[in-house]
Parts: sequence; structure tokens; C-alpha cells
Amino acid sequence: MAKFTFGQIAKEVRSTYNGDKTDMPIVGLEHIVPKELTVKNYDINTNNTFNKSFKKGQILFGRRRAYQHKAAIATFNGICSGDITVIEPIEGMVYPALLPFIVQNDAFFRHAVQGSAGSLSPRVKWEHLSSYEIELPSLEEQRVLAEKLWAAYRLKESYKRLLVATDEMVKSQFIEMFGSHSTTPVSHYIADSYPGEWGVEDKDGGGVKVIRTTNFTNAGKLDLTDVVTRSIIEKKVKRKTIKKFDTILERSGGTAENPVGRVVLFEEDDQYLCNNFTQVLRFKDIDPRYAFYSLFYYYQMNKTAVRSMGSKTTGIQNLDMNKYLEIGIPNTSDDEQSLFIAITEQADKSKFKLRRSIDAIDKVIKSLINS
Repeated sequence: MAKFTFGQIAKEVRSTYNGDKTDMPIVGLEHIVPKELTVKNYDINTNNTFNKSFKKGQILFGRRRAYQHKAAIATFNGICSGDITVIEPIEGMVYPALLPFIVQNDAFFRHAVQGSAGSLSPRVKWEHLSSYEIELPSLEEQRVLAEKLWAAYRLKESYKRLLVATDEMVKSQFIEMFGSHSTTPVSHYIADSYPGEWGVEDKDGGGVKVIRTTNFTNAGKLDLTDVVTRSIIEKKVKRKTIKKFDTILERSGGTAENPVGRVVLFEEDDQYLCNNFTQVLRFKDIDPRYAFYSLFYYYQMNKTAVRSMGSKTTGIQNLDMNKYLEIGIPNTSDDEQSLFIAITEQADKSKFKLRRSIDAIDKVIKSLINS
């Protein structure tokens, strides 16, 4: 094993594009998915001032807010934001197919974050990235390692495609079962509805766990790996503690891709509250899980309609709850509701196994990189 700095095995590419941008793929930071190995998304024919060019096979590294862990291989030629550093291997110094995994390594990103400067939008310079130290075996050993890593990555991607296919199957089943039914407004089934609380900073460690919209996933589930605690008045805790199978609505915030209106199903037994960007919906006279899926698939298929229910104040999109509660839930029997819930539960079991396989592959990839 020999020790190198990153600048000895890779170089920054600074190429400028001055030609016609018509139909030219344009990549911004928003197109790079955190911890994904390839860039698949881009814009075409949009107004922009980008003129940094990149080629297929080069690595696009998000130098702004490096903690977001954005770095991926370009699968096409194009133009990118100035907040993206374009990197390519130095011939004879590193096996090219191994370089993306070196960049995706957690240690590399920790190094990048440590060298970032700026308060609101910290950026890291190439000079700092190039100082990262790494030990590498011979080029032949690197080739063998890269082949193992790419095989693991391709298997991981196949499992992820199965996850997407499972979600599409359940969505198709919902449409087939209920798509032509008459509907009843959400408001008819509301037993209780209230906005969340934010409280004050928890200084003594005795606060309440609070769910934020950052805990929402686009799959309708909560990701509770990073939950804050806040000090909240006891009477509000009693009044606003979330109950199992409540639906939590993203009432404020949103993004261009995912406007306000996302929903997640609360399936926990512990005590949680929601923050003030959310709204808790508690249902009656209907299976609360069926009500959730009705709203979940409505959002998936009608984002434009949901976006029109919002208005902006100080740059934040807010949902008009009166309009939202007019959304129709398909009328159906208790038996049909139970049948669909059984389908979703079976799909969730399959997805759980797939996610465990993906996590296992991630561990294999990390162990190979660090070996």
C-alpha cells in the first residue's frame, strides 16, 4: 500500500462551454441525489448562467454544503453549476472505475466539510479536497476491488428498482380498486385536526420528541433517525400527542419538486408531537390507514392541484386547509378497505426485506472501500 494525496491521483477540470446551449443537459446541485453514485437527472433549455462543462465519466462533486454528500459520475456530457467541482482521474495513478468510490467515502466527505468556509452556504475549494490522504494498493489490486464494488452497486440498484416496482404495484392496485368510485370530502371523516407545536429550545434534556417535515419521506413513511426534542407546555403535550395511525400533513414549506401537501402515516407507539409546519389529521368512521392512502395517492397523482391550494408568505408555501379538506376520499366498503390494507402490509414486508438487503450491500461496499 502506498500513501497519496487526492491531488496526486485526481485533478480538477475547469472547462468552459461557450457554444449553443439548446438541448444541452444542464446540471445543478438539485440534480445530484445524496449518496447516489451516478447523475441521472438534468434540465434542458432553461434560463441559466452556467458555463462550466463536463464530460461523461467525470465526477461531479457538490462543493457547496458538502455535508449533503453529493458526488456522482456524469452519464452524459453537459454544463453544470459553478458550485459543482468537476473531477477526473490522473492516468496511471488510480484505476478510473475506483475513483467514484473513493470520493463517495464518508472519510472524504468529512475532510470536505472540515475545509468548508462560509456560514449560510459553506463551500470547499479544490485546494482542500486535493490534500485528502489515502492509501492505495497496486493498480491491478485496484481493478479487482473496483470490479467487486461495481458488482455490489449494480445488485443494490436492482433491489432499489424492485422497491420502486412494489410501490407502483400498490398504486396501480389502489387505482384499480377505487379509481372510479364516488367520493366524500376529507372533512366528513375528521374526528380531530390541529397544527403542530414548535415549543422552545430543550436545555435540560427533558423535552418532547418533535417530528419535522425533514422526517417525512416521499414514500409516506417517517424517517426518525434524526428527531429533535423541544420544551412544550404540558397541557399542549396532552392535547397534541400524536396517536397511532394519525395522518401527518405537510402544511407549510415544500419544494418546487415536492410542494406542500405530502402526508405520512404515524405508526409509532412512543410519544411524539409535530412541529408548526405540520397538521395532524385524525379520522373517524373509516379505516385511518385507508384514509391516509387515499390522501397519499391523491397527492402523487395531483401535485399541481395540491400546489394550487397553497399560497406564499415570506417565501414559504402554506396550504389552505379549507381547500385541502375538500379532497375526496373514494367511497368503499369496510371489506374493500381491509383488503387494500392487507395488500399494503404485504408490500411493506417485501419492501422491508429489500431495504435490509440494500443496507447489507452498503455495509459490504463500505468494508471493501476501507479494506
